[in-house]
Amino acid sequence: MSRLKEMKTPVFWAEGHPGVLDRNSWEIEVGGLCDTPRVFTWSDLAAMHKTVADARLTSVTRFTVRGNWGGVRLLDIMRAVNALPSVAFVRFWSIKKIYDTSIPVETAMKERTLLAYEFDGEYLEEDYGGPVRAFVPYLWGYKSAKSLVGITLMDHYQPGYWEKRGYTDEAYIEAGLVRDMNDSGRIRRISEEEWRECLDG
Repeated sequence: MSRLKEMKTPVFWAEGHPGVLDRNSWEIEVGGLCDTPRVFTWSDLAAMHKTVADARLTSVTRFTVRGNWGGVRLLDIMRAVNALPSVAFVRFWSIKKIYDTSIPVETAMKERTLLAYEFDGEYLEEDYGGPVRAFVPYLWGYKSAKSLVGITLMDHYQPGYWEKRGYTDEAYIEAGLVRDMNDSGRIRRISEEEWRECLDG
């Protein structure tokens, strides 16, 4: 049983659970405003430098889970395709391309924004967005799109699946009461200072 499942981290797929996915044949197409668009295979990602971020994934429904998320920095992906200076937003596409969301390029380039494939040293399972998901700890979890198949570099903002349904476009995390899965789902208050420590420490 995975660490995320042991902690009883909620499983939620707005567009429906995709079922079993083949990690070894996984591909992510990266295009849009770049000089060298390309498809990244699972082998490509595994061969790139791995960054591990000790940070929280926090749902707008107020559960939060902290651990060591491992993967490739989105900044490294952008560099690999020679992203153009005109890029202002990065759009993620989940499997089947029903679910999408966009983040500002400034957030995309932060150190802990990843294409994550591990949590606490274990490969991510499909329940939690494996084989590869966006991990954007700076924003509410609906910006961390699961099971990525596409990334589009854009010069404009495009509201995504939940944004079209009333969620905020900015998705700024607010301090307050959360259900902490690292503490058996206990409801507690997380302060602004704790958020900052988790992101900057």
